[in-house]
Amino acid sequence: MYAETLKHIHRLIVQDGLAPGDRLPSERELAERLGVGRSSVREALRALEFLGLIETRRGEGTYMCEIGSHQLIDLLAMFLLENERAKADLAETKWLVERLLLELFCQRYGEEAISRLEKTVRQKPIDFERFFQTVAEAADNYLLVRIWRALSAFAAAFAPEPPLADSFYDQLLVTLKKRDRTEAIAVWEAHRLWPLSKKN
Repeated sequence: MYAETLKHIHRLIVQDGLAPGDRLPSERELAERLGVGRSSVREALRALEFLGLIETRRGEGTYMCEIGSHQLIDLLAMFLLENERAKADLAETKWLVERLLLELFCQRYGEEAISRLEKTVRQKPIDFERFFQTVAEAADNYLLVRIWRALSAFAAAFAPEPPLADSFYDQLLVTLKKRDRTEAIAVWEAHRLWPLSKKN
């Protein structure tokens, strides 16, 4: 029963437009809205909290958590990324999604995004995840951003992001400011080589 309740809670989260940091309805309200017993709601919430998808704050309520900050990533990574082929597929998919987000960024970014990128580049050592987080958000495709965050979290579970030369960020920033997709991708591919380690 609690597994079915999980599905209902997910639908409710979507319907209410809840995002990370938002407060979930109380256990009693959830039971009333879903037409199920409080014990089923309690078990479903425990499962979500175990995975780190929600957190309970004493005296405040239950809140949504940000993807990538919970145990679900590590648990799934243990099973899904158990061989080199799976890891290579992940690296390839992440690379392709990042490339696409760069192209969208060139079309859609605002001046605030460029300012944030410039600030990130001035801070040494340069944090790739912070830099690309700005690119991803300014690309203005919610689903792609969520996919990228999940892929990044999976990748971090088994291997840290290798550092890139400062010149990469400097060159890329120049091309992004010009909204030159072709040149931006050329810089990207010159420094972020296509993952070719996958075995046929």
